[in-house]
Amino acid sequence: MPKAQIGLGVLGIPSVLSSVGLIPGVMLLLVIGGIATWSDYIVGVFKMRHRHVYGIDDVGEMLFGPIGREIFAVALCLFLTFISGSAMLSISIAFNALSNNAICTAIFVVIAALVTFAFASIRTLSRISPLAWAGAASIIISAFIVTIAVGVQDRPAAAPKQGAWQSDYKLFNRPSFAEAQKAISTIIFAYAGTPAFFPIVSEMRDPRQYTKALVTCQTLISVTYITIGVVIYYYCGTYVTSPALGSAGPTIKKVSYGVALPGLFVTAILWTHLPAKYVFVRILRGSPHLTANTLIHWITWIGSTLTITIVAYIIASSVPVFDDLVSLVGALFGTFLTIQTMGMMWLFDNWSSSSRDHNRRWLIGSLWSVFTILAGTYLMIGGTYSCILAIVKSYRESGGTSAWSCADNSSS
Repeated sequence: MPKAQIGLGVLGIPSVLSSVGLIPGVMLLLVIGGIATWSDYIVGVFKMRHRHVYGIDDVGEMLFGPIGREIFAVALCLFLTFISGSAMLSISIAFNALSNNAICTAIFVVIAALVTFAFASIRTLSRISPLAWAGAASIIISAFIVTIAVGVQDRPAAAPKQGAWQSDYKLFNRPSFAEAQKAISTIIFAYAGTPAFFPIVSEMRDPRQYTKALVTCQTLISVTYITIGVVIYYYCGTYVTSPALGSAGPTIKKVSYGVALPGLFVTAILWTHLPAKYVFVRILRGSPHLTANTLIHWITWIGSTLTITIVAYIIASSVPVFDDLVSLVGALFGTFLTIQTMGMMWLFDNWSSSSRDHNRRWLIGSLWSVFTILAGTYLMIGGTYSCILAIVKSYRESGGTSAWSCADNSSS
């Protein structure tokens, strides 16, 4: 479970606290983490009642028929492709940090895309579970390296070099509506591993242990997010960077990005491979070419991975600011796949005359489910709008980052 949650999202948590303040930031982490935990719990309950459900596309078909399956499948594939694009962007930032912007950033993104395509095209990649563990471990270790470093260094890398310095962290900040929405979307992105919990509960030897494992996982994730976010923001204040790995000076930046680089590649590779595999199976379903090593089989497979890689590359190149991109993914797809859908699932299972006999429990469950659907929709619309505003602002700013730019995106 932790490998489905921990990833790029943790690198944006300190900037969330910088935007909204220390106390509101921690409260948002707890609230959104709680909602995500409820959603993950509903996944387990729904699976136990409907044993044939293996993925969120199956849920879409149960809720809305065949068209629902297509909508949910497309949403999931786009979600994973956007994550792959976010990872490619992060890889370009890592390359810039390690090389001091030795070559054009746009070329680094191309290199990331080429490596991703080469490894994502390995057909059995999805069976290599240790890859996901190694990727999550490298990212979390790199984040803790920075967390420790900011506590022992004199000042953040971006702070003034001369004179006495004291962290300017704020317990409460005054973000604009767009800044607050963007911060919430980043947290949603960090907790948006819910779609991956369907196959997890399906493959458990004893699904009855799912809830216990879920609570342990979410507690661990939330403690990790809060620890990394609070410590880095407390010591860096407004000089925190996003991704957070650049907050502790040039040397630690190189070390942390060097440690994180394998995890960034694993993220890009796995989240390119999985939607490509889905597209491949859908195209050749019912055909003998699906399992036979024919020319059509290989053309379809390579074409699927190439298409997903190109789309991810375009995303990474056209939205070249890390926190803008991850918050956009959280708002546009994370809300739908992590919040609204689970409210619909509860109502699907409980909206019956027999369920209404439960009275207070049924009423509370119904109100909560409706709330998650409405709140998720609000966060989707408001968050997406705010992220688009931030991207446009970045394009227009003097010294801002443009699409397919050669500018250093690591602040080296």
